[in-house]
Amino acid sequence: MLAAMPLPPTTTPPGDETPVRGRDDACPGALRLHPADDGSLARIRVPGGLLTACQARAVGRLAEELGDGRLDITSRGNLQVRGLGAGCGAELAARLRAAGLLPSDRHDRVRNIVASPLSGLDGRGHADVTAWVRELDTVLCDDTPTEHEELSGLSGRFLFALDDGRGDVAALGADVTLIATPDGGALLRVEGPLPCPGVSSPSPSSAATTHPETAPRRTPRTDGSALPDGDAGVAGVATDGPVAGGDLWVRSGDAPRAAALAAVEFLAKARESGTRAWRVRELPARHAVTADDLAARLADAGIEAVPVERGPAGASAAPPAPGPVPGPHGRHALSVVLPLGRVSAAQWRLLTALASRGGADELRMTPWRGVVLPGFSPADARGAALELSDAGLVTAPDSPWLGVGACTGRPGCAKSLADVRTDTARMVSGTARTVADAAHPVDAAHPVDAAHPVDAAQRVAGASSGGGRPRGDLAGDGGTDGGRCGDGRTGDGRTGGDPLSAGPGPLPVYVSGCERRCGHPGGRYVDALATGDTAYRVTVRGAEDDTPEADSVDVTAEQLAGAVAAARGTT
Repeated sequence: MLAAMPLPPTTTPPGDETPVRGRDDACPGALRLHPADDGSLARIRVPGGLLTACQARAVGRLAEELGDGRLDITSRGNLQVRGLGAGCGAELAARLRAAGLLPSDRHDRVRNIVASPLSGLDGRGHADVTAWVRELDTVLCDDTPTEHEELSGLSGRFLFALDDGRGDVAALGADVTLIATPDGGALLRVEGPLPCPGVSSPSPSSAATTHPETAPRRTPRTDGSALPDGDAGVAGVATDGPVAGGDLWVRSGDAPRAAALAAVEFLAKARESGTRAWRVRELPARHAVTADDLAARLADAGIEAVPVERGPAGASAAPPAPGPVPGPHGRHALSVVLPLGRVSAAQWRLLTALASRGGADELRMTPWRGVVLPGFSPADARGAALELSDAGLVTAPDSPWLGVGACTGRPGCAKSLADVRTDTARMVSGTARTVADAAHPVDAAHPVDAAHPVDAAQRVAGASSGGGRPRGDLAGDGGTDGGRCGDGRTGDGRTGGDPLSAGPGPLPVYVSGCERRCGHPGGRYVDALATGDTAYRVTVRGAEDDTPEADSVDVTAEQLAGAVAAARGTT
């Protein structure tokens, strides 16, 4: 009976007070399925995006046998299975438990951890944070220590980010962030509340450079000794909004437990505030998590925490560009982007087979809707990139799919006015044809298969970007600078600073089926909003000086490619 009762609303008080949540968040999980027009949806938490090849095969089989066969990767590196039939929940849960993907029923939806996907693979960063991921996940799922017993009360939207020092996932606006430092420690950062009306956040220009006089300053340790030098080697990270206080430096071995205790401190503040906040930024300013209070909690648990003054943030690092990524000891990783964050059953089988063939037996899903496959020789990495490109996935940094995202749309979402994924695929196909026709005017255009428009558009897009294959010298290009990709999220909750495109390049574009614009990226982007079955309104949103209503243009679905290209500045 309780499940059928209406949920109490969120109360929005006047002025600068924080909204009071009248209910728990509705984020789906492996046990809490979300009903959609195309069947139920399950979200499988994959901390740090780390999957063994065996686990990946298990997920692929259950998607084919219980769902519609396809898999989505979310903006937190989690997996989604769609098209699940009624009554399959018990079998789904049992199979996930057997694969080691559901270690604790009570903590299913709180295991939201993103991590630097190239950590330990390309010789960059200050630590391999994969060990942090596994330890933090263990702590989150363990109710035995009394200091952690509340963690099952975290919302499904609460997010941990573990950054190896390069500054990639630290820019995603997580609630609790760990950033590896070159001295063998970590900065523990807790997101501050949103600014009140009349309080402005630091401008991007003022946060672009960390000057010597404003660089982070550290307090001596509690025993009087100096903290090891090395903060200058920590990548500057741009974050949205103000902060409640400075960072705390902790030893690397204490970092995962310190992150968990920061979440416990948030839960205590949320109880005190009476707001039932889901995220740290939702706490009222008077109940913010402060460095002093958190340091005291850590000290009670035997963890030394040294206050560090946070200076202006620098630019965040780019996500992995598609293609081979050189690493130490002659091993290469391969970075792959999934168009619109979705793979077919055949594409997923190929990814898992290549993961085993590479020797690492591991897949790393990224917050930018991609997959990193470690452990290849240079030649094998190039060969794997060719196979994946031929299968319709993105392995070259000049693909027209980069920077393009879309919501679920019809038929999966009842609120959508259009089949936005089909229209987005045709838009990308049109862009790719324009490029291909300019380069090869005598070639015939590639038709879009109406039954499988995204697959067809992937093939067309591949043909327009060097055959969809990485250039012969790409393996020596570094593979980590530029080429930002992804599409915000699929129901995973917006993360501040979701990057869709390489910094100074074309604006990202997001195609939405209704005015909710579920999953749209943070920052400035091209908004293509469905206004009917085959009609869209295109504008630029996200900056203070943008005037979307005045500068919008109404087009048909067939005209979408040209209108979006003009708005992105790529015509």
